[in-house]
Amino acid sequence: MAARRCIFPSMTSETHTHTHGPPAYDRAFALGVALNLGFVVVEVTFGVLAHSTALIADAGHNLSDVLGLGLAWGAGVLARRLPTPRRTYGLRRSTILAAVANAGLLFVAVGAIALEAVQRLVAPVPVAANTVIAVAAVGALVNAATALLFASGRKRDLNLRGAYLHMATDAAVSLGVVAAGLGLRWTGWLWLDPVTSLLIVAVVLVGTWGLLRDSLNLALDAVPADIDPAAVQQYLAAVPGVVEVHELHIWGMSTTDAALTAHLVIPTAPAGDALVEEITAELHRRFGIEHATLQIERRVVRLRPPRR
Repeated sequence: MAARRCIFPSMTSETHTHTHGPPAYDRAFALGVALNLGFVVVEVTFGVLAHSTALIADAGHNLSDVLGLGLAWGAGVLARRLPTPRRTYGLRRSTILAAVANAGLLFVAVGAIALEAVQRLVAPVPVAANTVIAVAAVGALVNAATALLFASGRKRDLNLRGAYLHMATDAAVSLGVVAAGLGLRWTGWLWLDPVTSLLIVAVVLVGTWGLLRDSLNLALDAVPADIDPAAVQQYLAAVPGVVEVHELHIWGMSTTDAALTAHLVIPTAPAGDALVEEITAELHRRFGIEHATLQIERRVVRLRPPRR
């Protein structure tokens, strides 16, 4: 094989006018943490007074969300720090670690909730239905309002998606607790409260699984879920003059930024930076890839003669 030569050794998409890092949602995080932390205190207090595992279960889930919001908020702040000679990409990857931690916190919380609910099924405790209904209704409003704070960023940032899903799930769960309280008041069936807790666990597990899968994939340098690697390969191979694409790697630098490296074999590559600039700009426009590093190889590809 002929020696490979990198004509454009350091041309990356970062030399263009692309923006980097997740948008700041500091105010949304601060308001969300304050609202939910205050409601956790209210919900635990009335859950104990009303002997309601559904309220206490919902409070435990809300507390995990407060911790999750704090992690996501801190990671977002760290991700905006400038690179250093030691950390050349900055601390963007902290958003991925926060998303993984968020999913882990939720799984721990639902395990504790399920255990308490099963114990209450075995030994039912009288519940103050009116208190459950009133507190859960307030919780539905608080959670829905918090979810709306992150709705605009949920599609482009896994960190914000985690915050949004937690709050939206909580709003739905709180409505379920209201329904359980109404059913308890009408029927007197004490088992409705712990059964509702178990339904909360099921809903949270379903909502958390996608977050855990996507965050772990990013942590393991998988291609981000919103990028089709086959489409990227196809685009690069179709660039005029490209006869081969290899060493193609795509990974998430954070929950918002994607990076790419690739070797393009172009025997007739022109001198100058225009070709790389054009390709990196198109990678950003089509696939949202912010950081692209391309190595151009000008070796001649020799076709094997047909066998006789």
